[in-house]
Amino acid sequence: MASLDGFERGDLIFLPLGGTDEVGMNMALYHLDGRWIVVDCGMTFTGESVPGVDLIFPEPAFIEERRDALDGIVITHGHEDHIGAIAHLWPRLRVPIYATPFTGALIREKLIEHGLMDEAPLTLISPDQPLDLGPFSLRFVPVAHSIPEAHSLAIQTRHGTVFHTGDWKLDDAPPIGAPTPGDRLAEIGDAGCLALMADSTNVFNAQASGSEASVKAGLTEVIKGRSGRVVVTTFASNAGRLKSIAEVARDSGRELVLAGRSMDRIWRVADELGYLDGLPAPLTPAEGADVPADRVLICCTGCQGEPRAALARIVGGDHRDLSLSTGDLVIFSSKVIPGNEKSVGALVNRLAIRDIDVITERDAPVHVSGHPGRPEMTELYRWLRPKVAVPVHGEPRHLREHVRFAKAQGVETAIHSANGRAIRLAPGEARVVDEIATDFQYLDGTTLVPSGDPGINDRRKIGAEGHVVLTVLLDEVGDLLGEPEIVVRGLPRYERGGSLETGLLDAAERAVKGMPKKRRDDEAAVAEAVRIAVRRECRNARGKNSVVDVRVIILEEEEI
Repeated sequence: MASLDGFERGDLIFLPLGGTDEVGMNMALYHLDGRWIVVDCGMTFTGESVPGVDLIFPEPAFIEERRDALDGIVITHGHEDHIGAIAHLWPRLRVPIYATPFTGALIREKLIEHGLMDEAPLTLISPDQPLDLGPFSLRFVPVAHSIPEAHSLAIQTRHGTVFHTGDWKLDDAPPIGAPTPGDRLAEIGDAGCLALMADSTNVFNAQASGSEASVKAGLTEVIKGRSGRVVVTTFASNAGRLKSIAEVARDSGRELVLAGRSMDRIWRVADELGYLDGLPAPLTPAEGADVPADRVLICCTGCQGEPRAALARIVGGDHRDLSLSTGDLVIFSSKVIPGNEKSVGALVNRLAIRDIDVITERDAPVHVSGHPGRPEMTELYRWLRPKVAVPVHGEPRHLREHVRFAKAQGVETAIHSANGRAIRLAPGEARVVDEIATDFQYLDGTTLVPSGDPGINDRRKIGAEGHVVLTVLLDEVGDLLGEPEIVVRGLPRYERGGSLETGLLDAAERAVKGMPKKRRDDEAAVAEAVRIAVRRECRNARGKNSVVDVRVIILEEEEI
């Protein structure tokens, strides 16, 4: 069990657990009077450095050890970096989950998919309904964002009120939901805000995030007069954007087609809850295939260049129903998440080769962020006037810049948060009081494995350096019984002067023959000598430090 000598039972503690050194996954703990709550339970995506792995989850071992003192998991909104790990981690925590109806519907589907719906207690909370969990009294505060029912949390404690923003922005006329209520935030500030845990994603943006209404106008202008198919790709969870795209399709005389499972799911849940009332039902891809090119607007997943998403399959000719032709238009109504530049660039190049037009947010106003720029952040600080600021939700560079920004807004104490860094908010001076050992997990196929799992490390090395497997047979006096068997993967095989396999086999035979016969009865010693020699040959022949595995078998005379 991790040491908690740095704080006392009555201390109000903020402890982020979710994330890697580069990016957070939004899993935060709050502690008071020996009790805990979790806020959000998200995931993030891997990059090229972890081949074969798509998703990263927090490692909840710290709070799992204390789950008898855990009163619940509270969710701010339904984006994957806030709910994506729930079904995977809940079996280790086994406490009630609290969310508003739209977010709850998305969580319910995850629980059903994992066979947990009958086990995991999911309680739906209306925005005006108080939620009391142990020493914490929570109020959901609706805020504008790129998904329905995004909420900040006003967490009232005997030490004061903590305001946890979640994801938010300012938009006077969001297509779904109400604007962020500045008057209500000002009331919280007037009553006294002890601490603010605030979104840092766009802290470097000098401009405000912009209104979703401008995106609708931008899409309308771009699509106007087009004679071919129009494809708009965006984040599936952005239900407000889906509504804007549906209205643009309707107003431009085009039929809306949805492509992508996650896109279908978000539309269905938003429609069931009344957020898309009055809009025509979208067509399926099969139905859309029969619509003339100048009468169709396809809204699909794949804005980050994901190889299995709908857009990549359409562009590659692998989609069962939908295709593109010269002169069609693809609009990326999204930003490129850092790390995805290469995959998005490759997809755009494939479109260019086929003479398909592409428009991104750099070319026209077809996207706005769901996170606040500096002008909006300034307003937040003006309303709340917190005594303590703890920037969250961003890379380390964002968090450090947000600390500087908060101090410039007159905040008494601004603290740089990090995964595993326990911050005491009260009583007394706010400061870091402990560092908890944290980790993260990879979802490898259907299995959760620690980030340092040897199999993941082997795969990374084999992918970069190649893999050689040899089987060496010896008789009882240590002589080779024929040529060793060899399997080479991930290395170029042939070059002038002979094959790679020939050189590796020669190296293996020299290693065996170079050992005194009296040492050849030690299978492990022979295997290690061969491994070193073959690895050296790989390095000399290909410049690769390949993974080499050797099996040595010594046969008795009667076995030969």
